[in-house]
Amino acid sequence: MKKVVLASLLSAAALIPFAIQPAFGQASPGQATAPGGGQVQMSQEEYAKYNAAATATTPQAKAQAFEDYLKAYPNSAVKQDVLNQLIYLYSSENDEAKTLDAADRMLAIDPNNIRALTLEVYYRRADADKLTDPAAKQAALDKVATYANTGLNATKPKDMSDADFDAMKKAAAPTFESAIADDDIAKKDNADAIKELKTEIDANEPLTEKPSPVLQDVYILAQAYYTSTPPDYLNCAWYATRAANFAPEPYKTQISQLATYCYTKYHGSKDGYDAMQTAVKTNVDPPAGFTVTPAPKPEDIVSNLISTTPDLATLALSDKEFVLTYGQPADADKVFDTIKGKAVEIPGAVVVAATPDQLQVAVSDDAKQAQPKPVADFTFNMKEPLKTVPNVGDTITLDGTYASYTQKPLMITMSDASVVTPKKAAPARPVHRAPAHRATHGR
Repeated sequence: MKKVVLASLLSAAALIPFAIQPAFGQASPGQATAPGGGQVQMSQEEYAKYNAAATATTPQAKAQAFEDYLKAYPNSAVKQDVLNQLIYLYSSENDEAKTLDAADRMLAIDPNNIRALTLEVYYRRADADKLTDPAAKQAALDKVATYANTGLNATKPKDMSDADFDAMKKAAAPTFESAIADDDIAKKDNADAIKELKTEIDANEPLTEKPSPVLQDVYILAQAYYTSTPPDYLNCAWYATRAANFAPEPYKTQISQLATYCYTKYHGSKDGYDAMQTAVKTNVDPPAGFTVTPAPKPEDIVSNLISTTPDLATLALSDKEFVLTYGQPADADKVFDTIKGKAVEIPGAVVVAATPDQLQVAVSDDAKQAQPKPVADFTFNMKEPLKTVPNVGDTITLDGTYASYTQKPLMITMSDASVVTPKKAAPARPVHRAPAHRATHGR
């Protein structure tokens, strides 16, 4: 299951969990309000420039005037408040470059400024997630995590009340914890990612009941359990089901695919899944006493299949593939002997690699759901070179003859293969209408 960005759950306003409001108050002529509410004496020239910025009527004019003020008075006693105002103005306009520039300048004089750190995390994480080079992406996410850890460990400014600081840290914590988890997942440190996400989610339970970044992280938590080694299918099923319950369409359907897949992997079937769907509505975590019976072990399932199936040739393709994957070599050989040399048509194959002479495709659900992308469990050697080679990720129908297999990792090789072209709908037959009868009148 690929990572999904639930775009409708995210917005800059939602991810910046507080309004960065101006800290300026009323001041007498020649005075400005300093951080903490004290009054700062200014020369008439400085105050005039400061007051022109503070009273500008448009965000663009105000921002430019404050920039001019800082250029003229780089060591102003109210520099921190002016930068705070600039951060507010630029972020309100969603101007990433100028917001980050103002945030950088703020952190140079106040390294623990939670507002600036939040915006650094928000914008730089979004940029990092767009990178395709793994090394560059990891370096960018590591930098984001550094900002996030600084924010989580920030100390209270002397001019801020305990209540205001606690409220600000609480509002910013989900952004920081989510970013650290994103960095952990990229490094395959699922255990720490799960810890960070659980801390975020448990502290913000109401936000998991509506479209929000925290609800998205419930889904990311499910993915973290799924991609753990070994996978934790039960917790994957629980948190994916919780996310699906409150997510809007089309994301509800998309998340539900992971939820039901993990539940079936753990339990062996979808029986009883409705009980989990009911329980997640009122519980962010599995409640005490909630249990799901695990499926039998793969080797037990194979043993039961072999002992209860008189004719192994009648097994479904998914069951045969299961035996080939988990069965003892002798049992796997018995099952493959029932299909070797037989031709079959396989729909819904996902292309993993393609050349004119050979296609490698994912056929089983496990192969299609593999992380970080589908893995091939079938190789089709083409009867004739393909004139049109399908793209990686395409879903196609193939036919071929079972030729051989290897067990670990499973790869079934097909010979004399070809791509099945979808049948065109037969053209509609023309409708012939009888000519209208003319009435004849005697003369």
